[in-house]
Amino acid sequence: MGQITRSRRAQIQREATAVRMRGQREGFPLARIVTALCTTCPELSPLEAWRLALGWSRAQTIAQVADLYLCDGLKPPALSEAMLCRFEHGPDRPGPEYAGMLARAYGAGLDQLGLRPRCVCGADLGGYGQQTAPLIVPGVEMTAAGLPAVRESLRLALLNSPYGSPAVVELAEAAVEHYALNYSRHVPAHLFDEVHAARSLLGDVLAAPVNATIGAELRRSAGWLSALLGNLAFHLADPSGARAHLAVAASFGEHVGDAQLVAWAYGAQSMLARARGDLSAALRHAEASAAHAVGKLGRAQAAGWALLPTLARLSRAADAERALAEVGAQPGDAAARALDVLERVPADRLRSTARTRLGALTAALGGAGPA
Repeated sequence: MGQITRSRRAQIQREATAVRMRGQREGFPLARIVTALCTTCPELSPLEAWRLALGWSRAQTIAQVADLYLCDGLKPPALSEAMLCRFEHGPDRPGPEYAGMLARAYGAGLDQLGLRPRCVCGADLGGYGQQTAPLIVPGVEMTAAGLPAVRESLRLALLNSPYGSPAVVELAEAAVEHYALNYSRHVPAHLFDEVHAARSLLGDVLAAPVNATIGAELRRSAGWLSALLGNLAFHLADPSGARAHLAVAASFGEHVGDAQLVAWAYGAQSMLARARGDLSAALRHAEASAAHAVGKLGRAQAAGWALLPTLARLSRAADAERALAEVGAQPGDAAARALDVLERVPADRLRSTARTRLGALTAALGGAGPA
């Protein structure tokens, strides 16, 4: 499906509201309202159509899901409006737990929401002992066993080469890549456990005498796994745990000379410090992130992620302007490119975190800094 323009998205919202209100007046069951919505607005996915049929915003859906977790005696997950938007518009699909909770919240079946479980081969799974014809579906979600299978592959490679080998290095790097690329497809608590287990496997081999080159590469992977754990811990409302994991990530990065890992870890630590109101620590980490950043893009990321927001919170607009100028020889061109991107991306597809950060940066600068 092609990208929906901002004007068409607004029109869909108006049409959806009209269809829902007409259906409610005539006493239609919810499933019939959904069918009418999908007929009137074929761009809608079933998941989005059910939400609109209920008249809920994404924030209301997240609140309903959180209430279900609390009723089950569980801590609500870090489901965000941006994640729900990606689930509705693709190519991301919610994992089995999120899919089940959304079905409960909407009072619908997984089939009705377009969330029938799929095998990694792309086949929809039917009832017991049944399976429909295979489908070619881009971005198909992992099965429930897919996540631990990555860690199991690494464990088997280590059983074969307990002191490390090029194959173990390759599998460790593949595990880091898998966890990073599929971050939003799994419940944070489950992903945390898997990443932690994978890092523990590497810890065992690093304690043994290994080839220096292999040891350095495995330490690099352990560092990135620690960075992921720090991110996950923060999402799980464990800021002290996040600090510990990110500190380990920075230490591994410095030990093996991975400047990108060091810059990322320090930038994340700066955000953590800023969140707890420790602006002096936030600035110290932000400056370390900027110092280790690699290339113009890396420096721009360190500035936008850590340095500029911290300087803005400290009301140091002049220093923020100098930091912006140091990112590149022509910061105005970079700003123009950013504005061009914002013009091309519909507001409802812009990540909520990006909108929040832009708003916070504008508020902190208070109009005192450069446009």
